[in-house]
Amino acid sequence: MHRLSSILAAIALLFVFVLATTTGKAMSNTALHAAAEAGDTASIEKLLAGGTPIDARDGSGATALLVATHANQVEAAKALIEAGADVNTKDNIEDSPYLYAGARGHLEILKLTLAHGADLKSTNRYGGTALVPASERGHVETVRTLIEAGVDVDHVNKLHWTALLEAIILGDGGERHRQIVDLLVKAGADVNLADGKGVTPLQHARAGGYKAIEAILVAAGAH
Repeated sequence: MHRLSSILAAIALLFVFVLATTTGKAMSNTALHAAAEAGDTASIEKLLAGGTPIDARDGSGATALLVATHANQVEAAKALIEAGADVNTKDNIEDSPYLYAGARGHLEILKLTLAHGADLKSTNRYGGTALVPASERGHVETVRTLIEAGVDVDHVNKLHWTALLEAIILGDGGERHRQIVDLLVKAGADVNLADGKGVTPLQHARAGGYKAIEAILVAAGAH
């Protein structure tokens, strides 16, 4: 009986130790994510020096770097990237720091990810590269940067749309999207690559009444 009590006591002690250790790590990881969101580079450096895993994930699967990217905290992102954070680690909805920075036009963070191993072929939950949502949302300099980095301009996502098609179909036909269409065309985008229903970029541009975009496409041989 005494031996059984001793064993149970030992098991209870071990459970308490494991729980305390796990809780401590969770608190540490939460602190790193909080510091990243707040742009607190001093705390980030202190936590990393204390052994906090740099690519630990929160409940959404996001790393501290992705959290910093969400908040466009450039200095925090820089500190994490330079300390070795993975720019390609995806969260539960398949966003990575690289993909999110591209989609949201967070240009400075995007450039940091490109300089530290961003996977240009990685795709989001819609099957699109960073170039596709950047084109849709009118992020001209982001599109320019991604093209210069070598992203495939004719990549087709799960909707059967390219960056060019998204810029036209989901864009507003204004100056930003005109510039993006021009950049994509000059980068060699296939102006006749149709969507899943066989509708071409030129047909979409005409349907939207986007005369300036139509002119760019026609000059590039679109039909």
